[in-house]
Amino acid sequence: MMKPKALILHATGTNRDLEAAQAFELAEAKPEIVHLNQLRRGERRWKDYQVLVLPGGFSYADALGAGKLLAIDLTAFFGEEVRAFVESGKPVIGICNGFQALVKSGLLPDGITMMSDGHSGGRLRATLSFNAQGRFECRWVTLAPISHKCLWTRGLSELIDCPVAHGEGNFILSEPGGLEKLHQQDQVALVYTRLDGTSANGAYPENPNGSIGDIAGICNPGGNVLGLMPHPEDHIFPGQGPRWGRGERGRMGLVLFQNGVAYARQL
Repeated sequence: MMKPKALILHATGTNRDLEAAQAFELAEAKPEIVHLNQLRRGERRWKDYQVLVLPGGFSYADALGAGKLLAIDLTAFFGEEVRAFVESGKPVIGICNGFQALVKSGLLPDGITMMSDGHSGGRLRATLSFNAQGRFECRWVTLAPISHKCLWTRGLSELIDCPVAHGEGNFILSEPGGLEKLHQQDQVALVYTRLDGTSANGAYPENPNGSIGDIAGICNPGGNVLGLMPHPEDHIFPGQGPRWGRGERGRMGLVLFQNGVAYARQL
């Protein structure tokens, strides 16, 4: 069976593309790091790929806000291509800065919602703002995959340990009932927990940024687009685990990538 091709977007300031590529290689995909300018010039074609990856970093130096200019790229330059990619059901993942771009472009939480006049037509508005502690957070966290709709987390039951590294990871919803709505639609893909898997209940540092409902990642209504702030690509080898030296094993982030690639093979 042919390995699915993963398009890993690169923009000025992106710095987690190599780690993402390594994760997809281990998951039996064929990753290719592609600069946005290569797509603009037609040197690469969106339709030739089965997975879309928006890796972490500081695209465009986070000018105008983290992920904002990359979000403009996705809507103003590649709106039709991205829409076709998502609507075809192909897996899409945005990690950290990639998650910020997915939210600010309107791809999450409601899907592609940016109207032709530039205003959001989505039913539920969200953003990722400054961490509640008011500083950059770089630490290991524990995640629980809870969505059955999201193809990236479907069937996963084991906790995942991986690091966060961000200053704007506080997931905020505009509506008072927005959190309940996301849960009802099974769009909350990953939540921050304590080390033993019990609820973080918004407590710091288990919830490192103050996100509502301890949300670490969400998916779109179709379940094929996942955005998350933590970096599962930083725990794809056993020895990377924070308690490896104490004999603890498992809880790796590689399972997320394996799920996405397995789904892409079916397309």
